[in-house]
Amino acid sequence: MDWQTSEDTVPSAPVTEADARLLLGRPPVTGAWRDGDPRGDRQFAAFGAFRTEGGRELPAYRLAFETWGELNTARDNAVLVLHALTGDSHVRGPAGPGHPTAGWWDDIVGPGAPIDTDRWFVVAPNMLGGCQGSTGPASVGPDGYEWASRFPYLTIRDQVAAQVQLADALGVDVWAAVIGGSMGGMHALEWAVGHPDRLERVAVLSAPPVNTADQIALNSVQLEAIRIDPRFAGGEYYDAGDGDGPHRGLALARRMALLNYRSPTELNQRFQRSWQSGVSPLGHGGRFAVESYLDFHGNKFTRRFDANTYLTLVEAMNSHDVGRDRGGVEDALARVTARALVLGIDSDRLFPIDGQHRIARGIATTLDGDEAVVLVSDFGHDGFLIETPAVGRHLRRLLES
Repeated sequence: MDWQTSEDTVPSAPVTEADARLLLGRPPVTGAWRDGDPRGDRQFAAFGAFRTEGGRELPAYRLAFETWGELNTARDNAVLVLHALTGDSHVRGPAGPGHPTAGWWDDIVGPGAPIDTDRWFVVAPNMLGGCQGSTGPASVGPDGYEWASRFPYLTIRDQVAAQVQLADALGVDVWAAVIGGSMGGMHALEWAVGHPDRLERVAVLSAPPVNTADQIALNSVQLEAIRIDPRFAGGEYYDAGDGDGPHRGLALARRMALLNYRSPTELNQRFQRSWQSGVSPLGHGGRFAVESYLDFHGNKFTRRFDANTYLTLVEAMNSHDVGRDRGGVEDALARVTARALVLGIDSDRLFPIDGQHRIARGIATTLDGDEAVVLVSDFGHDGFLIETPAVGRHLRRLLES
């Protein structure tokens, strides 16, 4: 297993001893991209003051983004692709300097792919608050120190407002499509509801109309796992050395999240009750293979993410309620005028399919009437990243509509 392949985009698999040896070194204090690191394929757009919904102000901010294809003279072929919680702007391309993992949707975006870059100009930003080039808690503030715990609370609407400014900077008045999955699907839905005149098509994949109490509860234990790590130090950990950051809390949060991203069927079929080694886990100090799988991927995650950023982005997900201050979910969805693809996974236990059906019922312009497209998959929530042939077919339908 290549440690630079994101676990979100591939089926679960047992961890080999060679895999484990790749991560023997001390993890960095943060896995954030930082100024001075190789920029890879990133571009940057800088903006002035930004006022959040909560009334806090960033004196300036930037968004990192990547693009593929060419914007045509009519400026009507631009497609915005929005990433999930722990994704970034690197939708396609290899891992390498500046990019800790390979592209998370290589089979979906590219020449001749469902989002065909010979036809479409594709833009993928790292969301505001992220840690892969956009302004977030690991970024240096105007006083020369990381924002850390001082970084303001962000909502999904704040993050979309930043994306609107990016569209303006790129000269894109109307997106041909806005496409997102999971947290990116929340952003896509917010675009369609809050800025209906700025997009012609929208794809909402594996995302809900609101973050429910159950989902907030699942998130809360992940956040607490980070906060109770003594090395988190209230968020003020950036001066610590390698191995002395809050990597244990962050890895534990990731382990918890992976249980929501995958289905019981997949985990049971992949691992059953197998042991990681010849040493029995039944009182003899050995481990079950599924334990090693979670431990490995939690440890790997600390090499590409930042603990404060995780808090910021999960709290932004908790803010998601497309009906807030709009008369409720159904009144909000009635504002959508874009042609819409709403898709969910039947085994998704993070954002169950009833949420996607509710979105489809509320939008009058869906491709498939008042029910979401349901993909049958053993991969759970991550199915929208793994079941790329099926997802690609439906995205082609949308882009050809």
